[in-house]
Amino acid sequence: KILSVLFVIEYFALSTTLTVPMPIDDLAEVDYSLNSLPAVFQPFIDLDLKGTVYAAGNYTGPPYVAAPFTIPDQSDSMLYLAFSEYFFQTSTFAYYTTGAFNITITEEVKSGKLLHFFFFSLQTCSYFNISTEIFSSIIPEVAKYSVTPYPVMLKLMATEIPVISLEQDSFTAEIQGSMEVFAVLPDSTTQSLFTMNIAANTSIALNIFDQKLMGSLCLNR
Repeated sequence: KILSVLFVIEYFALSTTLTVPMPIDDLAEVDYSLNSLPAVFQPFIDLDLKGTVYAAGNYTGPPYVAAPFTIPDQSDSMLYLAFSEYFFQTSTFAYYTTGAFNITITEEVKSGKLLHFFFFSLQTCSYFNISTEIFSSIIPEVAKYSVTPYPVMLKLMATEIPVISLEQDSFTAEIQGSMEVFAVLPDSTTQSLFTMNIAANTSIALNIFDQKLMGSLCLNR
C-alpha cells in the first residue's frame, strides 16, 4: 500500500510537468494534465487540471494567462465541473490558427456539412440555394455584372481571434470577420461581387434537457 501511494504521488508530480494531450477532433487537442497534487478533503477531492487547448501537434503556449478560480461550495451533486475563460480563450486561439473559421459555402452544401467547435456539432445550413438574382434586388450594382442569374459562393473568414467572455448564466462571443460573395459562372470560374465586414456579438446559454446538453444562441447585435 505504501508503494502504491508513492507511485500515485510520483505520477501526479510527473503529470504536472508534461503535456498530456487528448484529441478533440482533427484540428485541436486539450492538455488535461494536473497543475498540482489533488487536494483531498472530507468528503470530496479537488482536481486542478490545466485545460489548455492547442492546435493538433503544436504545443506552443497560447498568448493568455490562466487566472485562478474556485468552485462555489455546494454539496447537492455528485460531480462538479468548472471551466475558466482561459479554456475558451485557448480553444478559439487554437481553432483560429488552424483556419477552422474560414468556411466556403456553395449551393452543393447540404445538411451533412458540420462545423465542429467547442465539442458541439453546429449545422452550417440545411440547404444552401441562392443566386445572384437575390443580391441584385438588394444591391443594384450586382445586376450590372449578372444579368443572368448565377449560383453564388460565399467565403467566410474570421479576421480576428473570437473573444469569449463568461457571464452569470451564459457566455458571450465577440466575432470579427468578413464575407466575400462570388458568382459561379458557367465555365466554373468565379467572379467576385462584393465583400462585407462582419462584427457580431452573441450570447450562448447552456441547459440540460432530456439528459442532453443543449445550447441556445441569441444574436445581441
